[in-house]
Amino acid sequence: MKTFIETKTVRNIALSKSEHQSSMQLDRTLAPDFRTIETVQFPTPQSVVLDNGQPLYVINVGEQPVVRLEVLFEAGTWHEQVEGASFFAVKMLSEGTKKHTSAQISGHFDQIGAFLELSHTPDRANVMVYGLTKHLETILEMVSEMLHEATFPEKEFNDIRNITLQNLRVNLEKSAYVATNTFKERLFGSAHPYGRVQKEERITALLTSDLENFYHQRIKARPFRVFLSGQVGEAEIALVNKFLGQHSVSEPLLPNITPEIAPQTEPYWLEKEDAVQSSVRVGRRLFKRQHPDFYRMVVANEVFGGYFGSRLMKNIREEKGFTYGISASVVPMRQEGYWVIGTDVKKEFAQATLDEIQKEIGIMQNELVPAEELEVVKNYLAGEFAGSLNTPFEIADRVRLMVLEGLDVDFYSNYIQRLRVVTAEEIQSMAQQYWKWEELQRVIVG
Repeated sequence: MKTFIETKTVRNIALSKSEHQSSMQLDRTLAPDFRTIETVQFPTPQSVVLDNGQPLYVINVGEQPVVRLEVLFEAGTWHEQVEGASFFAVKMLSEGTKKHTSAQISGHFDQIGAFLELSHTPDRANVMVYGLTKHLETILEMVSEMLHEATFPEKEFNDIRNITLQNLRVNLEKSAYVATNTFKERLFGSAHPYGRVQKEERITALLTSDLENFYHQRIKARPFRVFLSGQVGEAEIALVNKFLGQHSVSEPLLPNITPEIAPQTEPYWLEKEDAVQSSVRVGRRLFKRQHPDFYRMVVANEVFGGYFGSRLMKNIREEKGFTYGISASVVPMRQEGYWVIGTDVKKEFAQATLDEIQKEIGIMQNELVPAEELEVVKNYLAGEFAGSLNTPFEIADRVRLMVLEGLDVDFYSNYIQRLRVVTAEEIQSMAQQYWKWEELQRVIVG
């Protein structure tokens, strides 16, 4: 597979030309030279317009004859009128068409060794298939049928609904699941797509007609984007156009709905008598990747709690022994984002954990990060980013994000450089501006 990393490894074995000629064995008694990662060369995807005007993005990298097909629709929670309709409508695409049953669709992909994945987020819906490049035509044939001839059979819907309800009941017994859902609900409000969570009564009330309506409003003959990655070329592009580019497309019937946000900041503590641990979530609403503070916040978060050597890990795991792991994350999404600290601790350590988190935030707000610590974090971020571009599909994930969120073409090509210029003063400013304790949502369940 082609590589797009100019300086891929941070360690390099240096042998002189004479040494290499005289011996093919490495001298393992010598430590390899250290070399920092300064930049990556990110590939530019090929952009194609299908006959029906829909965009196709081609990422032709890799040496193995494999392919990943993605078809994305603006069909997430943002666009539903009946709660839960988008989730189940997407899941039901493979449960029956006018020509094939659920078992036949599953067998179709199994026979060629392909893997189908139907996913749903608040922002969009995604139909994804992995397979061999030589089977792309067979894959496209069934994907096209699912997108244009889905039938939503009652029995299959009841089966999926029952499985979903069973999983939900199990998850509601888990403190971590409840804490995460409660945290999002209190950040955005339960009516907001980013704060909305699955509720048993809403799932039970759904009808197949709700799913069919959403399917016709947002998926069938509606605008979409296609991402084709792996070992692909002109022949594969022609196949995508043949199966996905011939159906006429019209604009969605439903406008985007922007609900009011009703955030809450007072602490929330849910006691569970049978729980051994408490799940702690602390954070706030934040911004998208386009925000001018995005890179500064990424570095500040990494110092604070973003990796195994972070300050939260050193304090709460290594020094206090309250937990096996604690992390802080910047979560940017399409409309906005959030920042969250998460951990599971023994119930008796929950308040002490909150106190230590507050203490570490205070240190970040009042003291500059030492130069050596900051350099370690930047090198870690650079290596992590470079390591995330090893496969065609990982590269395609980045391309998809750039396209869907309207990022600059150089967003990832300059990613490392933009992280490296962040200063200790800017990190302190991020902590002072965004991590004010009284403005942070605090949720403890357990």
